[in-house]
Amino acid sequence: MASFTRRSVLALSISVPALATLAACGASSGGAAAGGEPASGGTLVYLEPQTWTTLYPPSAGFYPNGGIVNNVTDRLLHQNPETLELEPWIATALPEVNEDATEYTFTLREGVTYSDGSPLDAENVVKNLDLFGLGDAARALTVSEAINNYDRGEVIDPVTVRFHFTAPAPGFAQAVSTINSGLLSSATLDRDGQQFGPGNATEIIGSGPFVIAEEKLGTQVNLAVREDYDWAPASLQHTGRARLDGIDIIVAAEDSVRVGTVTSGQAHLARQIEAPDEPQFAAEGLSLHAAATNGVNNGLNFRFRDPLFEDIRTRQALIAAIDRQAIVDTLFTANYPLATGALATTALGHLDTSEHYAHAPEIAISLLEEAGWVAGPDGTRAKDGVPLTLTANEALPQPRSREVITLIQEQLAEFGITVTLLSGDQAAQDAARAEPGTVQVYHSMVGRADFDVLKSQYASDNRNVLLNLEPDGSIGDPELDELLAAVASTPGAEGRTEASAAAQTHLAEQAYILPLFEEPQVFGLADAVQGFATESVGRPSFLGTWLAG
Repeated sequence: MASFTRRSVLALSISVPALATLAACGASSGGAAAGGEPASGGTLVYLEPQTWTTLYPPSAGFYPNGGIVNNVTDRLLHQNPETLELEPWIATALPEVNEDATEYTFTLREGVTYSDGSPLDAENVVKNLDLFGLGDAARALTVSEAINNYDRGEVIDPVTVRFHFTAPAPGFAQAVSTINSGLLSSATLDRDGQQFGPGNATEIIGSGPFVIAEEKLGTQVNLAVREDYDWAPASLQHTGRARLDGIDIIVAAEDSVRVGTVTSGQAHLARQIEAPDEPQFAAEGLSLHAAATNGVNNGLNFRFRDPLFEDIRTRQALIAAIDRQAIVDTLFTANYPLATGALATTALGHLDTSEHYAHAPEIAISLLEEAGWVAGPDGTRAKDGVPLTLTANEALPQPRSREVITLIQEQLAEFGITVTLLSGDQAAQDAARAEPGTVQVYHSMVGRADFDVLKSQYASDNRNVLLNLEPDGSIGDPELDELLAAVASTPGAEGRTEASAAAQTHLAEQAYILPLFEEPQVFGLADAVQGFATESVGRPSFLGTWLAG
């Protein structure tokens, strides 16, 4: 392996002591060369751009959360990231499902325990799913967006559980393969929302291959191997204890720090390598891992109930005015394919609706004028004295969101439309997200390898990114919610495909969204990292990872 180019980056946001141990702990026992026989031992240093916010599985979709939950919990089923097929994990087989998908029966492995020694048995599994499926408002614990129409769980015997639903729930089997259904010890399930948050990491007990050994608030989480782990999914082709001794997850907010620390040999692996930095990982001794997220594409969501967007022609004009190809060509690489619809081409139910998203400047001008937006002396468009001034959020978890919105600002300025960027930390973004009139253009995406991902993103009772549901309880487009409910409640793959197509068609025809690109999770690796893998939406899975000497 070639020596890395040294760069002085540590002073920017990572303390030298946090990484000074890399040379000592990074070498794996056995001294295998890169690509040789797997070795055991060593601590992997992994850099995250943001700190985690909660380890309550139904709310853990934010990638820094999920990267931890994925490695400290097991699930009933495993979704193969290559084939997207479901496979046994804590369940010994795929569930028995009744004809209308309102009952699911699982048989559980015997002898599985949590890291505190408590049993992972039928009673515990029902306690998990009852909480995730119903939530607990008194403890500020939300319902999982991955679980629909949940009624109750039932203990049949110590190794058999049955789940009942109020309506067909064809996505439930996939739901119990996601990190949102990560299984926790019964004592952990008694915690409230705040007790799942920062400062409490070491008290979150799962049954996975790693345990949370130490937390440095806001800056670092250390995972340690669970020595007696022995129930991984068969398709992972690695049984027993994970090969690494541990993982140090360190927050490095600056792109240059994450890149420089890996390329200089002071860390092994970093998430969210931005497109301009990808060429640095073409050097000898380095590589990239771009994982598909298999869900709703990175894109813009137009809050159609806002007075500025009530006229569909205004929304259509923005779509025609924005040059998506220029955004992708200017800011991204081949790892970010231009979107052809709401869903990625790798997602279940993908429908090509790209005909609705053509760049057509002349049509954009015509639509703006038809909608009453008249250009003033300085070119700015207004209607009835109200300027066409929009606010877009900076989506902090999304790659180059600020740059994307900045380029859109430049493009729309040519049409007399002003776009203001709402910046701020994640707390500020979350506060503004659900407040009508604050953000008209909401930038986001969501990964989940199931048909239900459409409902997760757009339904009023889930993420509600279009603000179809407003605080007064009113629904602007009941048909949209009905179409999304059908995706989550129609048994059979054929029926779900048709329901998904109907919902995607509605989103496109109503000009509610502008999909931009298929968003990957891009990791930068030193070649010492072997066997690195991700789950079905791109979160790191470290069970089979090892460090070559």
